[in-house]
Amino acid sequence: MDAYLELTDVEIAFPTPTVPFVAIQNINLKIAKGEFISLIGHSGCGKSTVLNIVAGLYQATKGGVILEGREVNQPGPERAVVFQNHSLLPWMTAYQNVELAVKQVMKNASKGEIKDWIEHNLKLVHMDHAMHKRPDEISGGMKQRVGIARALSMQPKVLLMDEPFGALDALTRAHLQDSLMEIQNELNNTVIMITHDVDEAVLLSDRIVMMTNGPAATIGEIADIKLTRPRNRVVLTEDADYNRYRQQVLSFLYEKQAKTEL
Repeated sequence: MDAYLELTDVEIAFPTPTVPFVAIQNINLKIAKGEFISLIGHSGCGKSTVLNIVAGLYQATKGGVILEGREVNQPGPERAVVFQNHSLLPWMTAYQNVELAVKQVMKNASKGEIKDWIEHNLKLVHMDHAMHKRPDEISGGMKQRVGIARALSMQPKVLLMDEPFGALDALTRAHLQDSLMEIQNELNNTVIMITHDVDEAVLLSDRIVMMTNGPAATIGEIADIKLTRPRNRVVLTEDADYNRYRQQVLSFLYEKQAKTEL
């Protein structure tokens, strides 16, 4: 596989008063352009640490990350992050929150071009009808849609998502999963998403990267999800392959990497 994004021998150790704490080690992963990757594992297995290294927020102690042939060593607009908390500025409208990001990456664009691009991205996430509302005037799911629009508006090469739907109710979460599949189908984004939800991982992913328990966590298994797209969650519940992939991930999490503590 041609690697668009490549993690090679990535390790990070955090200093402690005694010996360094090795959070992750020997992380090797090649990701193709347009691929949707989910990272899954128990709490403390280093999923967010991996994401933060790809984002350039953490520096690997060993190894490194290459994106399109260039080393990643600091944050950049080509890698946009969507967190579980939407992080919208409360005094600004949805439009203005997206505008902040757009002005960082379209510095030479006209006002009309900027306006069109903001509206285009809000329409992508079905939020054009509420673009002039502030965060306190919209629901949690709508706030997260605006956060995704803001990330997409930067035209990132890689979209990094840290449990983006984790705080939402099941129905809202399902709607946003469907929207994300539509967006990725249209834009062919490369996506890395952290999730604790096995069904979400199987539904959305091309591959699911399963992390071993920390400390010194690494990649334990990778499931190659060969389900045709577009994917329909209702139809998939009776699909033998879907259930086999689901079983594979559940087996890894709750048998091979079972947590013994209460």
